[in-house]
Amino acid sequence: MYEFSTLGWLKHVIFHPVEGFEDLRWKKQGSLALSMVIVFLLFVAMVVDRQLMGFAFNTAYVKVFNVVPLIVRSVVYFFVWVLGNWAICTLFDGEGTLKKICIYSAYALVPYIFGTYISVFMSNFLILDEAIWVNFISLLGMGWSVILMIQAMRAVHQYSFAKTIASMIGTLIAMLLILFLAVLLLSLFQQVYVFIVQIYQEIAYRIRG
Repeated sequence: MYEFSTLGWLKHVIFHPVEGFEDLRWKKQGSLALSMVIVFLLFVAMVVDRQLMGFAFNTAYVKVFNVVPLIVRSVVYFFVWVLGNWAICTLFDGEGTLKKICIYSAYALVPYIFGTYISVFMSNFLILDEAIWVNFISLLGMGWSVILMIQAMRAVHQYSFAKTIASMIGTLIAMLLILFLAVLLLSLFQQVYVFIVQIYQEIAYRIRG
């Protein structure tokens, strides 16, 4: 086993995912504070990708900026993933806790985040004919993070490869259900709020009348 600093453990799992996450588990390492920083950097990466992508590569309408969809695509999706994975893997005898799933999942996202920053930087210097390099960096970061996420979930729950893939598919389905129920709940609260406001306005009107 190795001994690393907090950032050293992060580097270890990124470049040695097979043994890195296992070492992280057995040494009971991993920083929740660092994982929150990574989630914040994921949100920033979403903003940077939308607003600062090179003109030739950017298809978004940057003059109108709405931060809510970016928060949903980064922070909300991440925590829904953590909750969904914990719920699914509890049913399948997974050993991971909410804290561990959060830490391991955040660590796995680092290549995707840095790939986004690098591709945005490159897009401001390359022409459209050289888009292959921007796409390559983006896909490399995404693919690397997918590999890390698979290994992270395998290590945190002590699953076989097949069971890991099955649990991740189940997690995606759980995410859809959670988001669907959240939308229904928000819609219900909105309708209740409108109903209460209408009653208040009606009572206030009759009192004044």
